[in-house]
Amino acid sequence: MSFDGWLIFASFWVVFVTTPGPNAVNCIQNGMVFGFPKALWGVAAILVQALLFLSISAVGVAAIIAASPSLFWLLQIMGAVVLVWLGVRTWRAAGDPPTVHAARNGMIFGRAFMIATLNAKSIAGYVAAFSQFIDPDVELITVIVWLFPTAICITAASYVSYTAVGVALGKAALGAVFNIWFRRGMAVLFIVYGVVLGVWGQTGGAS
Repeated sequence: MSFDGWLIFASFWVVFVTTPGPNAVNCIQNGMVFGFPKALWGVAAILVQALLFLSISAVGVAAIIAASPSLFWLLQIMGAVVLVWLGVRTWRAAGDPPTVHAARNGMIFGRAFMIATLNAKSIAGYVAAFSQFIDPDVELITVIVWLFPTAICITAASYVSYTAVGVALGKAALGAVFNIWFRRGMAVLFIVYGVVLGVWGQTGGAS
């Protein structure tokens, strides 16, 4: 995998995991309710889920490549469309107030894992990302060595930061994190990445 390919993936992943969503709200809530050290169990759950989804997505996309190159091409196009769709949905929902549910002591990990697993953005985003960055001419293990640590480190940094925001600013943090223009900026980046990655993948740039 080229350095340019890695850099584009890392940039996409920063946008993907920093866009406020259910995981971010849950981390902020955990920080407000439990304090920083205990709230990190929620971040741990997100990382476990991320590793699970990364593995499933990578293996699944690799299997599609082996079965049908033309189907892989279609998956790349669909992945790019999903990213654009996520951007449009984020833009439209930018003005909606965040929904926060109280977290209970002893259920931090399980609740965070459930939220992360059932998050539509996670499911669609992981597959969309890997459809652009797995190349038929590159061994899967090479892609995993490059992309897995990158995704996990960026994911950890993002949600640890959201947890710290919850601890430091309390309930006022929700208004700052869900600022409508910030969310719309993230929406635009999703759309741009969807278009760029779709075109870039078709020209073999991810190899």
